[in-house]
Amino acid sequence: MADRVERLTNLLALLLETREPVTLDVIASELRGQYPDGHDARRAAFERDKAALRDIGVEISSETLTGDRAGQMGYWVIRREMEIPDLGLDDEELRALQLALAATRPGSESGRDALWKLGAGVDDGRVFVAMSVPTSEALPALRGALSDRRAVGFSYGGVDRVVEPWGLLLRDGFWYLVGHDRSRGDRRTFRVDRIVGDKVSVLDEPIEVPEGFEVRTALPEDPMMLGADQHTVRSARILIDRFRAFTAVRELGPERVLAHHDDGSVEVAVPFASLDALVSWVLGFLEHAVVLEPDDVRDEVIARLRQVAS
Repeated sequence: MADRVERLTNLLALLLETREPVTLDVIASELRGQYPDGHDARRAAFERDKAALRDIGVEISSETLTGDRAGQMGYWVIRREMEIPDLGLDDEELRALQLALAATRPGSESGRDALWKLGAGVDDGRVFVAMSVPTSEALPALRGALSDRRAVGFSYGGVDRVVEPWGLLLRDGFWYLVGHDRSRGDRRTFRVDRIVGDKVSVLDEPIEVPEGFEVRTALPEDPMMLGADQHTVRSARILIDRFRAFTAVRELGPERVLAHHDDGSVEVAVPFASLDALVSWVLGFLEHAVVLEPDDVRDEVIARLRQVAS
């Protein structure tokens, strides 16, 4: 006997393609071996299949046949009732659908098929929107706590924290939790992927989010300043060669220039709270940037380069 999902799929395909109503005997004959041989068992299985299809929105039409099949019941599915009409979406609306899918179901084949059916995946030379959204086992618990306005507990940086969560924000490829850290008595920002073991306990303690708090503006625009509310803001001295000096000065501002050299290179001071973000910024200049100080930043850049080389 065929798997029921396979049988339902084959039954729907048959009823969609038939040009005239088909009897249960014809259905059983076309779907060889997928329905029981006994009349009562076959009828019972077919009725269950009809109910299953009806539950997912597929209505099977039926009528009493005449002629040489007089008295028998015929079945079919009206195709036009199953097809999605042209929704008349403009380019902006199609792009919005693509973006929504990319953000919520990255890599989903069924989602891509759905976009094709809606006309949002037509091969017209435009690039299909794709997005990779980082995940963490801690996210469901954090989202639940935010929704229920409950405090959470987790280990972070070697310290057990009790935090009143105010908001979650995706920034530069990482999820951040913003909230009131009771152990520090102040607002803090936590990178979710650094929660030890991804373990978050939701406490039975209701909280209040400050009036007017907006998570979109809670984090600094400069990724190198992420975590400035809990880490000391430091400064790195970086040498940028003449090929990228103009770009660096334009990005940082002339007030960050410490020295100009005759060969066209510049030394700049780059404030940072996030070491990861600073290292990523430096590596973005490839061979055109050298960290002069502090030593731990220089060592981290060298370690990353060795890791890539190996």
